[in-house]
Amino acid sequence: MITETELLAFMREQAYKPMTYQELEQYFQISDAAEFKEFLKLLNRLEQDGKIVLTRSQRYGIPERMNLVRGRLQAHAKGFAFLIPEDREHPDVYIHANDLKSAMNGDTVLVRINSKSVAGGKLEGEVIRIVTRAVVQVVGVFQSFEAYGFVLPDDKRINRDIFIPKESFAGAVDGEKVVVRIVNYPEGRSAAEGEIIEILGHKDDPGVDILSIIRKHQLPEAFPDEVMTEAMDAPDEIDEEEIVRQGRRDLRDKVIVTIDGEDAKDLDDAVNVEVLPNGHYKLGVHIADVGYYVREGSKLDHEAYNRGCSVYLVDRVIPMLPHRLSNGICSLNPKVDRFTLSCEMEFDEKLHVVKHDIFASVIRTTERMTYTNVRKILLEEDPEVTERYNDLVDMFKTMRDLAMKLRSKRMKRGAVDFDFEESKVLVDENGKVTDIVKRERSIAEQIIEEFMLAANETVAEHFHWLKVPFIYRIHEDPDQEKLMNFMAFVANFGYAVKGGKSNKVHPRALQTLLEDIQGTKEQTVISTMMLRSMKQAKYDAESTGHFGLAAEFYTHFTSPIRRYPDLVIHRIIREVIDHNGVLPADRQEYLNSRMQEIAQQSSERERVAVEAERDTEQLKKAEYMLDKVGEVFPGMISSVTSFGMFVELENTVEGLIHISTMTDDYYHFHEQHMALIGERTSRIFRIGDEVEIRVARVNMDEHTIDFELVDMKPRKREGSFVGEGGGRDARGGSGFRAGKRRGVRASDGEGSGARAGAGGKSSDKPGKAGKAGDKTRGKTGGKSGKVSKTDKSVSGKSGKLGKGPASTSADQAGAGENWIDSIPIDNGTYKAKRGKRKGSAGDGAGDVAAVSFGFGSGKGGYSAGSVAVSRDGGGGYRTGEKRSRRNERTREENIGGGGGAADEVTPSSPRKGRGGKSSGSGSGRKAKSGGNSTAAFVRKKRK
Repeated sequence: MITETELLAFMREQAYKPMTYQELEQYFQISDAAEFKEFLKLLNRLEQDGKIVLTRSQRYGIPERMNLVRGRLQAHAKGFAFLIPEDREHPDVYIHANDLKSAMNGDTVLVRINSKSVAGGKLEGEVIRIVTRAVVQVVGVFQSFEAYGFVLPDDKRINRDIFIPKESFAGAVDGEKVVVRIVNYPEGRSAAEGEIIEILGHKDDPGVDILSIIRKHQLPEAFPDEVMTEAMDAPDEIDEEEIVRQGRRDLRDKVIVTIDGEDAKDLDDAVNVEVLPNGHYKLGVHIADVGYYVREGSKLDHEAYNRGCSVYLVDRVIPMLPHRLSNGICSLNPKVDRFTLSCEMEFDEKLHVVKHDIFASVIRTTERMTYTNVRKILLEEDPEVTERYNDLVDMFKTMRDLAMKLRSKRMKRGAVDFDFEESKVLVDENGKVTDIVKRERSIAEQIIEEFMLAANETVAEHFHWLKVPFIYRIHEDPDQEKLMNFMAFVANFGYAVKGGKSNKVHPRALQTLLEDIQGTKEQTVISTMMLRSMKQAKYDAESTGHFGLAAEFYTHFTSPIRRYPDLVIHRIIREVIDHNGVLPADRQEYLNSRMQEIAQQSSERERVAVEAERDTEQLKKAEYMLDKVGEVFPGMISSVTSFGMFVELENTVEGLIHISTMTDDYYHFHEQHMALIGERTSRIFRIGDEVEIRVARVNMDEHTIDFELVDMKPRKREGSFVGEGGGRDARGGSGFRAGKRRGVRASDGEGSGARAGAGGKSSDKPGKAGKAGDKTRGKTGGKSGKVSKTDKSVSGKSGKLGKGPASTSADQAGAGENWIDSIPIDNGTYKAKRGKRKGSAGDGAGDVAAVSFGFGSGKGGYSAGSVAVSRDGGGGYRTGEKRSRRNERTREENIGGGGGAADEVTPSSPRKGRGGKSSGSGSGRKAKSGGNSTAAFVRKKRK
């Protein structure tokens, strides 16, 4: 009988050409009718799974030989998507919204590669076939139109509403949150069709918000009856005879403690430390032996595999295992016997593991310690708590000494330690937010963290060298392009990241940078950008190292109650121990075939859990800020984009200041420096800056918060920024002529003596001589020259010297140009022409580099091409246009999840912006821009 492995291996051969099923039948010499029938079933199954492709000529081949890539679709709310290929060496593929066919987020698809984009050589493709559907049900708000209805999905990555025929309403009424099962997927312009299978309640009812998130991510809640039956069969206590029968090492006489949070109920790790006579430390890490109770292939095992991990939402926990196990026989509760897997490590004076042992054991924990009490003992030396745990104080001090030495060693080898502040949302019994507090990372948390890291590394290396099937926790090296961009970014702050051979950056260089910026103003901005330049950690059957920890071997061994990979390797560890370090050949082969599948499933479920936890946290933070609209808070800029900037408050709540609300100037996004720069004032906002904000609005449908800057003033009318040369000198010269509006008068007093000429008229006449300036108001010293239809620029006559006691030197006359030099950005393509202005001390003239600003045209942004602005010596402005670019509104969340820049730069000629035509000022034609004098653009109010 031909197998799947044999068939695929044959098709992957270099000499293979696509064959019909008859040709394949002849090649494999299939003569028996029953065998031929099974062979056809195999072909059909592989085709449905997308592992082989049937061409139009009815020939079979494999996708990779037909310019096709198989992978999972990662959709974006704006409509486009990325293909995350199953082949880990293959780069991600960008897919335009028009090329998605009817594919949705999470679907497994086959994609044809069509082209490489100009910028960066990134791949672009189109969906050819949908192999498996990931979205089978959708959560959203129901809208009734009597004869039919629509469901507006909560998940913004599903950017089409679901059509509901009247017979599928199931009693739902307008405004209710519902769960919809998709009956027909979208085809062409037609929407997806569905039927309502569950009504969660009105969208404003208490508890419906969290329930909607649970349904949105399809998180299972109640356990099936057969799973609960198996859980109920687990014993409440350990039988003494069972300890002897299994040959477990008895550690019940040792002083072993658990250290967890106050509200933790699933205690799966316990520790003990002692100093040996030779001066070495002996660390014991004891983990609940969940694998003994959750047998491979059982109903409990299948359910745990499907869940992947426990999910910790704001007001509840969705456990991987029933509470009967997780809070009962598997939890290392104090003063009761529990089965464990232990890893004992002996550290020498240099903190090298000179001896280790991994074995099945039974323990009885002495105390159930909390982080708070351990901190009170070690840091605060609280007399009451110290007296209560007097017998354990010396061991805690020894734990602290060992943990800090382990941490120091880890930092020296280059582990990257991000010390970001995390928050905890506190809710009452009704799920209403009462407060948001910062999570503390004190010495107690660090002790457990270091001990768990040490155990995970030791177990990973031990089983790697045994060459048995295993699941490792890996963190791949950062993408080279992202890392180079990060290195260019930190160079702006005067920091350099050293590279090794072939410019490969060692994590030690990144950790050194984090130490250098400790306590500085730019610490947050650089830490955030470093995090974004890295990839996500994940599970894998191969040990390829952990970049962030600078560890060659790493696994997850310490939390089998809440993580499925830990549970799987616990079973393998016990099996290897039972067979004296060698697995039977059939088990070796079976486990090898399963490990990668389990690793991938666990990674995907982990991502779902993280998204659900983030969604509930954002929801509750938005709810917390509802009654704080109008209040003022200090904050720090956490992210800068083309459409505005995100500000984080002290309690970790984050909100958006949209660029349209920054009314004191026109701001342009400078990507390299991650900054918003004011066009007229040169005011700069960048990550890490402290600002004062006012809570503007809270959107509970999208769980977003909008802020506005407290010190914003109304934007001055266009033309107001002429006359910055100072003093009372009169100005002639060619004025800046884009826009029909007349320039407003410069500031009163001793400020300026010039007014911008009115644009739009055409004449060959030069400007008239300027009149004398006023003593107090600095009135116009001369009108600007009118622009000829044919000549690109016609200078007006020099204005006469203004009256009054003040004199203006050449340096003062040129002071207006200095704002350009102060902006730390690249030079543009134009230089100012030499011009003259009359002053009492001589002629003021100077060459000033132009500034090149980029204008985005995404939602809420500008509608114009980027414009180079320069100011000539005569007081006028010149612009040169670059080609238009459309910026997408994007925001990165975590360590790169297989995405990239959403937008691609497409060369195009200057085109009409949303606010009018955009044209260069030096053309001599009548300008039609209705916007700012440097470009035609209009602000679009954020919805």
